[in-house]
Formats: sequence, C-alpha cells, structure tokens
Amino acid sequence: MITARRHNLFSNWFAKYMRYRMNKAFKRIVVTPFEPREGHSVLLLGNHFSWWDGFFANYVAYWHLKRKLYIMIQEDQLAKRKIFTWFGGFSIEKGSRNMLKSLQYAADLLDNSENLVMIYPQGTLFSNHVPELNIEKGLERLIKYVKGPCQIVYSCVLIDYFESLKPSAYIHLFDCGVVGEIPFSELAEKVNRFHQEALKKQAES
Repeated sequence: MITARRHNLFSNWFAKYMRYRMNKAFKRIVVTPFEPREGHSVLLLGNHFSWWDGFFANYVAYWHLKRKLYIMIQEDQLAKRKIFTWFGGFSIEKGSRNMLKSLQYAADLLDNSENLVMIYPQGTLFSNHVPELNIEKGLERLIKYVKGPCQIVYSCVLIDYFESLKPSAYIHLFDCGVVGEIPFSELAEKVNRFHQEALKKQAES
C-alpha cells in the first residue's frame, strides 16, 4: 500500500489554495453547522459522485471540523498522483491482500483525536441523487479495528444550479454516533436515512 506523508505546512497551504479555487468554481458552498465531539477523531463517510469529492472532504475537515485530513484513495489512482500523499492520501486496493493492511492503517490514524479519515463506503462513483447507498463491508472491518474514541459523521454533498451558470454545493453533515456504540447494520441504515433526509431538504430548499 501507499502510506500518507502528510506535511502540515503543505496541507495548510493546500486547504487555503483549494478554498480559493472552489470559491471560483462554485457560486456558493453551504455547509450544515456541525460541532464535532471533543476528544474524538472523525471517521467521515461521504457519497462519491465527482472529481471534486476529495476537495470537499478537505474543505470540511480543515474549515469546519478542525481535524487533520487523511483520505483513502484507490491505489491505481494514488499511484498516478503521489503528491496527494503530502495532503493525507493513502491507498487501498480492493480485493487484494493489502486491503486489510489499509483498513488497519486507517484505524490506527483514527486512534489520534486530531485526525479525520475520509472514506467513500459506496466504493465507486454514483450520481449524487441516487436514493440509496450500498455500504460495502470493508467499512465494518475498519470500525472493528478502531480502538480510540471516534465519531462517525456522514457528509452528503449535493449539487444544484438553480438560476446560476455556476453550481452551488450543499454539504449536509450528520452525526451517526460513536465507534463501538452503534452496530454496523444500524449504521448502514442511518447513513441511508440521512442521505434521503438530505435529498428531501435539498428538494425543498
């Protein structure tokens, strides 16, 4: 696997640079007010629908949840863009022997309350308006490996244009509970319930 080589100086610069780029690309970026639990790392789960996803995660981690971002990326993709390891990228290769190593690596990161690990439990790209997410079993194994206090947060990003030529991004954040206190089956149900709630809120906005 490819491990992260996160550097605070580069990561801080990158967060500020990408905020500038995103503010140029989007008419607005609206994030649900959210206060993470004190003394907990954050396992951030997200719907996976676009090239922008990792940058949304970086935006939320740095500017709203105040945690150091680490993000799980498919190994073949990260191998082409190893610069992302400087900003917290580490690899996973589904179906390989190294997959368990990547999950353990993610869990070890989550044992530090300053960290946030972003994963996409769908495993591949889907429209951001699908009504239900298929949560892959790798997430269950990852959660079992985590030892420290860790909050699970679902981030649902939805895009709309309305009257503008530029898209607006709406990032809905939901508290799913704490690792060790919520069964995986209940977590999967919660994520989908929150996803549908975000779609409803978006349609009514």
